[in-house]
Amino acid sequence: MATWTAFNRCDEYPFDANRVKTCWSKLHAGDQEPVPQDGRVLDAWALFHRGEFQHAAELGVQAGLAGITVTSKATCVYANYLEPREKVRLRLFLDTADRAAALAASEPENANAFYWQAYALGRYSQGISVAKALAQGIGGKVKWALEKAIALQPRHADAHVALGAFHAEVIDKVGSLIANMTYGAKKETSLNLFEMALGLTPQSAIAKVEYANALVILEGDKRLVDATRYYEQAAGTRALDATERLDVEMALAELAN
Repeated sequence: MATWTAFNRCDEYPFDANRVKTCWSKLHAGDQEPVPQDGRVLDAWALFHRGEFQHAAELGVQAGLAGITVTSKATCVYANYLEPREKVRLRLFLDTADRAAALAASEPENANAFYWQAYALGRYSQGISVAKALAQGIGGKVKWALEKAIALQPRHADAHVALGAFHAEVIDKVGSLIANMTYGAKKETSLNLFEMALGLTPQSAIAKVEYANALVILEGDKRLVDATRYYEQAAGTRALDATERLDVEMALAELAN
């Protein structure tokens, strides 16, 4: 594996296995991942929350099936925020989707196996263009996997966010009529999914950023004030770990635009 671009503030989030276990319910409020029983996986999560994404992913791989979720999350967060090369980003997302699909086949009740498959394919779709991905049939896979994740774990706020974003992006690319008829994507469904996500995780910076993005897409200028308020709330979040720090920085970047 080539060396990944480092997150250079790891020392600000000094997690070890014990601290991760103590803070688990807060750190994983969005994905509802169970506390791992395998010590290697717990160590991988500590690396992840510190921001040592490559080491977390590698240790997760070494742990086998039990480590696929931490590997998936570390890879996707890294690819989304830190990888500068587009071809590498796309390959990382596809690798994650394949890995998560294998986990879903082995553990069909594992909500995060479906979530990470959908998330990775969704980010890949954005990279090649949502319209192109829809033409390739990827959109249907993303929607199905996210709905499956929510059915398996109704409190999976991150899946609600991703599904809300899916509805908004499809409407943005093909229009509300075709989006509804072809993909079952609706504005009301998107907004309701974001409201449910914020009800489950009101402190989530990424939920607020994605909701703001969707409001701009779906409602335009008439909801710009509301969108700005969500960006501001996200930007003011006290980050619990490295990933939340990256989410906060994304919100700050949106406000600067």
